[in-house]
Amino acid sequence: MDVGPPLRDIGCFALVAERLSFSRAATELGMSQPAVSQAIARLERTLGLRLFERTSREVQLTDAGKLLLPQAEELLAQATAFSNEAARLSATTEQTIRLAYCPLVGTLAARVARLVTSRAPHVDLELRPAGWGTATADLVQGIVSAAFMSTPFPPMLPVTGRFHLPITHLAVPSGSPIATVSRVRLEQLAREEVLLPRTRPRGSVWSHLAARLPAANRTSAAPADLDDLPAALDLVAAGKGLLAAPTLLVETTRRPDIQFVPLDGAELRLTYALVWRPDHATANVTTLVQAAQDLLRAPQTRAP
Repeated sequence: MDVGPPLRDIGCFALVAERLSFSRAATELGMSQPAVSQAIARLERTLGLRLFERTSREVQLTDAGKLLLPQAEELLAQATAFSNEAARLSATTEQTIRLAYCPLVGTLAARVARLVTSRAPHVDLELRPAGWGTATADLVQGIVSAAFMSTPFPPMLPVTGRFHLPITHLAVPSGSPIATVSRVRLEQLAREEVLLPRTRPRGSVWSHLAARLPAANRTSAAPADLDDLPAALDLVAAGKGLLAAPTLLVETTRRPDIQFVPLDGAELRLTYALVWRPDHATANVTTLVQAAQDLLRAPQTRAP
């Protein structure tokens, strides 16, 4: 029986078609660009059709690609619905599910936990604060079923509820000369130490920040992860370095030893989402995922 092309290849096609970019699709999928290109080439060979017209400057759908895209999207939606229903039917008696979360978005994790409890009082949702490295390892090893974490997300795991926290300020010690200025730009930090995590995976906001800092800048290595930004403010207060801070941190922090100076022209943002293991998709985990989706989609609520 011919079952047709793999869903993974169809998923690559749909995302490239949506983004009209192989590189952006590869980043969102957690794959390399060559791997996405190979998936599209494999799908085109299987179908005997050319799906994209590619030049050095742009990617466009062919007429055949335009006709097939709605069917590809419908097929992917049906596959997701099939997996969700199978997970519901195969729900185990295990009542405890573990959710890792970046400390900066702990408020969101708590709101999700309350919603899960209201919908499924029998479920014990265990919250585990974890930085990017720990959350990634725990997901891969199956220690947690899901995680609110920052990019880059572990490859081949489902992701939902993306939201962004723009980096708008620079956290500095209150006694620093920079604390007295009205605004600052990254280009002005050539003589300053800026806190960066030791682990800066490609595609992360920290790798982008490191690339934007002046060549003469001295970066100060923070812990392997820098997801616990409230704790990183202790390093700032101790004079170990300055910290690029998202608006959420600025709005929720009141410390006399820290000043937040507006950062001009940074155009950086932290991207978070809920990532989960499909092989852990019991009815309880599905309840967790749906609760997170409902909270993040509500127009009157703010992500964190």
